[in-house]
Amino acid sequence: MASFYLLLRDVGVTLNGKRILDNLSLTINRHECWVVTGPSGSGKTTLANTIAGRHFFSGHLEWDYPGRPRVLVVEQQHRFKNLSNISDFYYQQRFNASDAEDAITVREALNIGNYPSVLSSGIRSADVASIVSIDTLLEEPLIQLSNGENKRLQIAKAILEEPDMMILDSPFTGLDVAGREMLNKVTGLLKRSGMPLMIITAANEIPADATHIAILDDGRLKAAMPLADYRPSMVAAGSYRLDMALLQSLRQENRYDFEYAVRMVNVNVAYGDRQILNHINWQVKKGEHWAISGPNGAGKSTLLSLLTGDNTMAYSNEIYLFDKRRGTGESIWDIKKRIGYVSPEMHLYFDYSATSFETVASGLFDSIGLFRKLSEEQTDLVMRWLRLFRLETTAGKRLASLSMGEQRLVLLARALVKEPPLLILDEPCQGLDKEHVEQFTRLIDDVCSQFDTTLLYVSHYKNEIPRCVTRFMMLKNGAAEIT
Repeated sequence: MASFYLLLRDVGVTLNGKRILDNLSLTINRHECWVVTGPSGSGKTTLANTIAGRHFFSGHLEWDYPGRPRVLVVEQQHRFKNLSNISDFYYQQRFNASDAEDAITVREALNIGNYPSVLSSGIRSADVASIVSIDTLLEEPLIQLSNGENKRLQIAKAILEEPDMMILDSPFTGLDVAGREMLNKVTGLLKRSGMPLMIITAANEIPADATHIAILDDGRLKAAMPLADYRPSMVAAGSYRLDMALLQSLRQENRYDFEYAVRMVNVNVAYGDRQILNHINWQVKKGEHWAISGPNGAGKSTLLSLLTGDNTMAYSNEIYLFDKRRGTGESIWDIKKRIGYVSPEMHLYFDYSATSFETVASGLFDSIGLFRKLSEEQTDLVMRWLRLFRLETTAGKRLASLSMGEQRLVLLARALVKEPPLLILDEPCQGLDKEHVEQFTRLIDDVCSQFDTTLLYVSHYKNEIPRCVTRFMMLKNGAAEIT
């Protein structure tokens, strides 16, 4: 009997002509829970998909298992099909009641009756929804779940599937404080059941029941050890510094004059019997910098959708943007040209066949994809923004070929390229490593201070909130607490 469960020896993976994993060797034994960490683009997700049998590879990958085990990868992003058996949603559909009628519910997605009453892990299948705290959402359409609620659903389905090995790719993404506690509880339950686990995560988000850690850097295994031997200093600190001269050269003239970027008067939003926003009164003055927080499902994304032109319920409420009331003749493009926006939903439903250059350039026209020819000046502007993010080498590469962290940075550049007077960033640092988080928050501080930008910033993490933020809104049960 072999002593290992999974043995990788000199494994290499090349995708789209680029070497992603290079001579990687790793031994995983039974009852171990491995954390895999490293910078964005270091090959972590490629490693997960290689173990799951999704990529061709060189070298050797050997299992001590009768036949090939079933490896389940819980991916960073979750796509699902509706009752019409299609998955080609657009992110505005989450806020459209008629589209929600064509989406399956959480109960239907879990399909509890299709599984044994007691799983081999010892968990009762009827308890799974409660374990991940979605038992109150069973009748909700999937399309109306928040990003964090969707992540909980992914984890619930993975538990029910009972794979031979489970790999969680960035599972903390989108989870609030209670969600992170839930995830720690789940990893403990699965580890004690004997299921081999691998968790791809940031070095500062290591689950309590992890036993070992592997550190990747540029496709190579930098270190692998028991967690007891790990020290945070083993993951190199980022040395990125913004090119301030380049940033200043991007500044444009202040083209917009207004007193309030946002005013909401007694705003209410409900879907069926579920009250999402309840009597919200809020005003954001020009140049203010706000952080918006609250638990998963509190209504943060719904609140923002009323501002970005993606939710038709804005017209049945008293909402003012740039001193003009919504519904008084402005088009959706009049709204969007003044707003730079990034969200997990936009990332999920963006055109992955577009190149980095096309994606950033589309921000000039508020389109999903580039359908216009750029002037020389516009082309230069796009390239300078890519250069500021150190993404110029990705200009001709498609989003699908980039790491999740690189994709998010491209979308951030897209939001900034037109230097909007209002910047709305909904969990913008999801999928970014510590270095990129620090890079981005410094950039936002500088943009807001130099460009007089009004900022609405959503995050569950205090360390991700830029220093320039001085105003706070907490949403809970549809109500707002403002400080």
